[in-house]
Amino acid sequence: MLPVLNDVIELARSAGAILRAGYGQQHDIRFKAATDLVTEIDHQSEKLIISSIQSRFPTHTIVAEESGHLPGSAENCWYVDPLDGTVNYAHGIPFFCVSIAYGIGHDIQLGVVYDPMRDECFSAEKGRGATLNGQPIRVSDATEMIRALMVTGFPYQLWESENNNLDNYSRVSRVSQGVRRLGSAALDTAYVGCGRFDGYWEVSIKPWDVAAGGLIVREAGGIISNMQGEPDILQKPCSLVAGNAAIHPQLLAKLNEA
Repeated sequence: MLPVLNDVIELARSAGAILRAGYGQQHDIRFKAATDLVTEIDHQSEKLIISSIQSRFPTHTIVAEESGHLPGSAENCWYVDPLDGTVNYAHGIPFFCVSIAYGIGHDIQLGVVYDPMRDECFSAEKGRGATLNGQPIRVSDATEMIRALMVTGFPYQLWESENNNLDNYSRVSRVSQGVRRLGSAALDTAYVGCGRFDGYWEVSIKPWDVAAGGLIVREAGGIISNMQGEPDILQKPCSLVAGNAAIHPQLLAKLNEA
C-alpha cells in the first residue's frame, strides 16, 4: 500500500492543530546550537506524524528533523519537518508550518506544506499540479529580476560559516525588487509556487525543509535546482534555487557570479 495525497494532507492538518493549540503559550525551549532551538511542540508534532506513518506504512524510511533517519525500504521515503520556523514560533511570530513529503528515494511524489495560522494548505502530486486549499496555483509571470521579489534564508551559525549567504543577499538585492527573510524555508518555497514570491534561494538547507515545497514549485510550473543548477535538490550538501522559467536562470546566474 502506498500513500495518496489526501493521506498527507490529513496528517499535516493534524500536526498543524498541535502547532496552533500551542501557539502563544510558554514553551520548553532547548538549544541544539547557539541559535538553533527546538520546543516541546516540535517533538509533539513529529511524534504524531511519525507514529501515523509507521502505523500505516511500517516498512517506509522516514527522514525527520528531530528524530533523524529512521531506516526502512530504500524505495519509500518520507521527509518530515514538524515545525518549520521554530524560532518564529517561539517568539510568537505567526509564520511557520508543517512540511511533509513522500518520495521514491529522491523522486518526490507527494508534498504538503500547511500553515495552521492562516489555514493555508499547499499541496502537490507529481504530474497532477499544485493547489492551495484545493484551488490550482501557478508561479508568477515575472520576467525581469528588477521586477522580481525574492526571499532567502541564512545558516544558523552565520558567523562561523564562510558560505553564509551575505554576499548573495547583497548581490541579489541590487538587481531585484527586494529580498525578504521570513524564517521558514518550506513556506518560502510554497509562496514561490503560488506566485507571492518570484524567486527563492538558500545555500545550506536540509531535505525536510524543501522536499515538499520543491515539488509544489515544480507542479506549479516553476523550476527548482541546487546552486549548481542540478535538479536533485535533496543530494548533499543540499541547496535550493527556485523560480519561474524566466527568473530561475537569472537568479542562478547571479548567485554564481562569484
